[in-house]
Amino acid sequence: MSLSHMSFQVLNVALSPGKKIYFASDFHLGAPSHSDSLVRERRITEWLESVRHDAQLICLVGDLFDFWFEHKRVVPRGFVRFLGKLGELTDAGIQIIAFPGNHDMWMTDYFERELNIKTYRRPVDLMVISSIHPTPTSFHIAHGDGLGPDDHLYKLLKIVFENKLAVWAFGTLLHPNLALWLGHSWALHSWQKHEKAGQPSYLGEDKEWLVLYAKSQEELLHRNFYVFGHRHIKLDLPIGERSRTLILGDWIVYNSYAVFDGQEIQLLDYTPKT
Repeated sequence: MSLSHMSFQVLNVALSPGKKIYFASDFHLGAPSHSDSLVRERRITEWLESVRHDAQLICLVGDLFDFWFEHKRVVPRGFVRFLGKLGELTDAGIQIIAFPGNHDMWMTDYFERELNIKTYRRPVDLMVISSIHPTPTSFHIAHGDGLGPDDHLYKLLKIVFENKLAVWAFGTLLHPNLALWLGHSWALHSWQKHEKAGQPSYLGEDKEWLVLYAKSQEELLHRNFYVFGHRHIKLDLPIGERSRTLILGDWIVYNSYAVFDGQEIQLLDYTPKT
């Protein structure tokens, strides 16, 4: 069944007065080097701390890591500041959900078991009820990889990467040191390829895959907002008269995120304190 014709999991949220919903994606922690990643990790944890006073829900919309694979009893080393901050926030009662992206699609149960963060492998329809808005506000959220037309080679590769036998072989037949080295080498090659190509640019309303996907979904079922990561561009585009598509940018160039206060949504950049 294609994504254009399937029903999506629905998540209902009753937004408390004064509380907000935050969206961020494409941290790519681990790349291109440990030192560069550490600077970015500290910036991200600083941002997470800055929103804890009014965050009710934080949606992490994919590619949190440049490579992530969970063996049965082994997870990648590093990222302790980031993971610790997530655990601290969920312990404080803030709901966090995560969408595996194309760089961290091999999330299994670590986030749910250790951090109390529900992960969603497919797009989700988020329905928000707020005291300051008379009708529910609807969101369609996904990382964005493999959605929309074209990109047939990646869609084929994704089927292989998510194949249970392939995942079992990678996680069981290879020593974790070798498996993670291979994964990080592949991710670094992808990073270098994108660096050489330059910062992605908006393709235009008639060619941007995620915009075309949002339009196709809007024809099937109305949502107020379509929220994606993946493309590393910042976009806030009306879809007809009743909907908007937001692409969240990244934390490599923009330090960007979106925030919904129960009535309005904004796409903003975080300015580090130090």
